[in-house]
Amino acid sequence: MSGINKVILVGHLGKDPEVRHLDGGVTVASFPLATSETYNKDGKRVEQTEWHNIVLWRGLAEVASKYLQKGKLVYIEGKLRTRSFEDKEKVKKYVTEIVAENFTMLGRKSDFEQSPSTVVPQTTEPKIQDEFTIGPSDENGDLPF
Repeated sequence: MSGINKVILVGHLGKDPEVRHLDGGVTVASFPLATSETYNKDGKRVEQTEWHNIVLWRGLAEVASKYLQKGKLVYIEGKLRTRSFEDKEKVKKYVTEIVAENFTMLGRKSDFEQSPSTVVPQTTEPKIQDEFTIGPSDENGDLPF
């Protein structure tokens, strides 16, 4: 039986995705993702934040570069990968990354609406806010739970 390599994260982008175009027209995007948990220690509330290196390839990288920004809340599914490389001093280094297979932008509809200063000409692609119509909502656009 083969093993399972599955990672699910919900967190905030630490910075805007960094996009690169490799030989052959392959697009890759990467960004740090912060996940936080809180617990009580000696009667005080403590928050612990973990940082994860996220990598997206090809079409997923293109979508991420258009819609994801620093601070946005995102749900990511992917695989854990560790790779090695040599630094400038020829020392072998290791890095562990989450290779994303898909992601979902979380938050309110208004979190993804563009402000007038960042309006992009309309294309034939669906508007991002159309993807966030989940069910009944109140007048503030919040979900009823």
